Amino acid sequence: MTTITTNPVRSDVVAEPAPVRPRRSRLWALCGVGAALAGIGTIVTSGAVNAVYDPTLTTPEQVVARLETQAGWMFAFHSVTALGAVLMIVFGAGLYRRLRATSPTDSALPLTAFAGLLGTAVVSILASGLDTEFMLALAAGDAGVAPSNAIMYNHWIGTIPWLWTLTGLSGVSIFLAARARVVPRWLGLVGLVLGGLTMLLGISPMQYLAGLVAVPWLLVTAIGFAAGDKAYRNS
Repeated sequence: MTTITTNPVRSDVVAEPAPVRPRRSRLWALCGVGAALAGIGTIVTSGAVNAVYDPTLTTPEQVVARLETQAGWMFAFHSVTALGAVLMIVFGAGLYRRLRATSPTDSALPLTAFAGLLGTAVVSILASGLDTEFMLALAAGDAGVAPSNAIMYNHWIGTIPWLWTLTGLSGVSIFLAARARVVPRWLGLVGLVLGGLTMLLGISPMQYLAGLVAVPWLLVTAIGFAAGDKAYRNS
């Protein structure tokens, strides 16, 4: 009877499992959706603090009295605007990484796109910077608030939070990236139309209208990267 014995060349070698492709996160894009929704909240809440724009209020004292009834909107404005700024920076960082991954190494478009969103986030934080100084006093009916200062505050939150001009720079950057086939073409077209219009409005004396166009751009773009962009995620 013949016994056949087989011995591997290396008995200490263990077959390695096939490498698992890392999953590309879409959390940054979802943060962009959140930032856009917060932008809508900013526009609604800041627009609700409108005493200074009411033509029936003819004296500073009447304006202050109306502002005291709108303090709740000021609290909501502060929170939603600050949250939106934080989410916008996260979206901008993710957008930078996304564009950098497929752009030529010497391209300035990823940094330009991020800079536009970062600048807008800073503007939003500054826009909400006077809130604590005024909304607490107005909510308490503090007579120590000078009417002229209260009127200035109302003008401040009625204009500065709407200055999303620099997001237009991000939109145009995405358009240029789309021309280089770095992102889907339709995202580039959205960036050209809405982003370009945002910049034009921001440069014009009607700069406060920039937010009305920039917020839809951010919402559509963020949804596009979150729900679309499959070619990049599957590559």
